Amino acid sequence: MMQQYHDHEWGKPLYDDYRLFELMCMEMYQAGLSWRTVLNKRAAFNEDFYNYDLHKVADMSEADWQPLMQDARIIRNRAKLAATVNNAKAFLKVQADYGSFAEYWWGFVNNQPIINDVPNDAAVPAKTGLSEMIAKDLKKRGFKFMGPVAVYAFMQASGLVDDHLNQCAFKTAVN
Repeated sequence: MMQQYHDHEWGKPLYDDYRLFELMCMEMYQAGLSWRTVLNKRAAFNEDFYNYDLHKVADMSEADWQPLMQDARIIRNRAKLAATVNNAKAFLKVQADYGSFAEYWWGFVNNQPIINDVPNDAAVPAKTGLSEMIAKDLKKRGFKFMGPVAVYAFMQASGLVDDHLNQCAFKTAVN
């Protein structure tokens, strides 16, 4: 599952708001856990959160998501589940302000992925000045659980930053 995710999703430039929201949620769920754990629970999260339909998730009341605390198929963290609903509302506000979340998101890099020189895993930072700036902006817009480390992971996963190892077959070619 990890290899499939790496080879077909991670680091590929993503512009679809539905997929960006799902990915944002996955990065939020991952805080303090392994990525493998999150991937193994991905299908259940999609089922429980209406395949991340933003309007349906934003309309969930506590009474709607509270029963998910009993679903052993997902990460049962009350704060993260509440943040999923909160972040759907904030995501919709960004869409209203920018036309799409992708417009907002990709604007931080002038619509051009940052391709980093990554000779080994130790060269990959946990956060950067840009992820700190974006995290502050997201917080100002009402997002929860999107600190600089989660934001940087989201940047990597959604293709804003290419941190594939230099020898990786999936490294973006530099023109």
